[in-house]
Amino acid sequence: MKWRLTAQFLLSVLSIAIIVIFVNTAIFISLFIYQQTTNFQAPESTNSEQFTREFEQYIQYQNGDISFDDKGLQLLKEHNAWVQVLNQNGDMIGGYNVPDNALVHYSPLELIQTYKYREIDPSTTVYIGGNNEFNYLVGIQDRSVSRVVWNFSPSSFLQLLGKFGLAIVIADLLVTALVGWFFGRALTKPLYALIEQIQHLKNRKHAQVKTPKGLYKPVISNLNEVSRELAAHEIERNRLEIMREEWISNVSHDMKTPLASIRGYSELLSEGNLSENEQAEYARIIEKQSLHMQDLLDDLNLTMRLRHQQLPLQLNNTNIVQFIREIVIDTLNMAQYEHANIEFDASADTIIQSIDAHFMRRAVVNFLYNALLHNPRDVEIKVHVEADSITISDNGKGISAEDLEHIFERYYRGTNTEHNLGTGLGTAIARDIIEAHGGTVSIISKVNEGTTVSIHLTTQ
Repeated sequence: MKWRLTAQFLLSVLSIAIIVIFVNTAIFISLFIYQQTTNFQAPESTNSEQFTREFEQYIQYQNGDISFDDKGLQLLKEHNAWVQVLNQNGDMIGGYNVPDNALVHYSPLELIQTYKYREIDPSTTVYIGGNNEFNYLVGIQDRSVSRVVWNFSPSSFLQLLGKFGLAIVIADLLVTALVGWFFGRALTKPLYALIEQIQHLKNRKHAQVKTPKGLYKPVISNLNEVSRELAAHEIERNRLEIMREEWISNVSHDMKTPLASIRGYSELLSEGNLSENEQAEYARIIEKQSLHMQDLLDDLNLTMRLRHQQLPLQLNNTNIVQFIREIVIDTLNMAQYEHANIEFDASADTIIQSIDAHFMRRAVVNFLYNALLHNPRDVEIKVHVEADSITISDNGKGISAEDLEHIFERYYRGTNTEHNLGTGLGTAIARDIIEAHGGTVSIISKVNEGTTVSIHLTTQ
């Protein structure tokens, strides 16, 4: 781009110089022609020269006598011309309609003078022809027929140049200004569009600029692409900002609920008029709400660490089959999930993966609990382990396409869930934990058909 831009400016300068030189050359040639034509006659007629050369065939020379045939005489009349025949010594030996003031003997110098200048009269132009035996002069009386003889006088030309010097300078300035304006406009118009687009980007206006042809096309095209991307990012940022505000509102509400419960039951305990059973029940509720608040805070802390890639993983070689089997058993041993229908199988008894057991458990449990929480009690869940993947599938009510599109976004809570006790961070945290292990996760779901979560891990 740098060299193309330099070449463009250089081409502009060279073009201006070449055009100015061309104009000056044309002016000098015009002045030279003007100098010549003010002293001499206009360019000679090609037809008159041709007529003179061909007139030799009408001259008959025998034993020193000259005669003309009838056709030749007729042509002389048609051209309003006369002819004078000279021998090798320059003496007149014949002629037709020769003017009275014509010489009867011509020296070489007198022939040149007669040919170059109008020696006979101002309306007659003289041409010369001949052969080895004789020469002849043809005079054509026609003011429209004339000739110019080029002479160059440096002093007179310089005087003429000085006379018209101001006009030449003005002409050069006008040509330079005109050509400079043309090339300047071609170069500065895209630059103005470039500056205007940058100003729009500065003011967060994402208008598209018409892409010009030529040198600046890729620059403007890239700026338009940047503008489109910034516009998309601005829309996404606004959407995330709305989601973040909604999430803060939800989390605030989630924090207030257990806090209100803790405060209420604490006040009841402080009254001292409760039975031991009531005291124990209230203490259990306070503990439960405290643990819920702790989970909320842990989610907030963990998501920030994951976002800034500050999660310290303690990787150990683990039999992933036994690891997932224990998660399934622990889930079934929980009172609220003792009714669950979870089927577990694996492609082998031992599959070794290098994982952080604590965080990987958090990720797998999140997907397993989601399958239980957001589906009917009779949902069937299958957990399958292979060498490089863990699959959790169910035949539940599925996830809508709109929710599935945002399933891994922070702060997002699905619209088709009945339970809103979470933080909206669980799925995003699970995804980030798996990616921190070098793996990937994908979710496929159809409404009323079920959901499949596929966790792909790096093969050891």
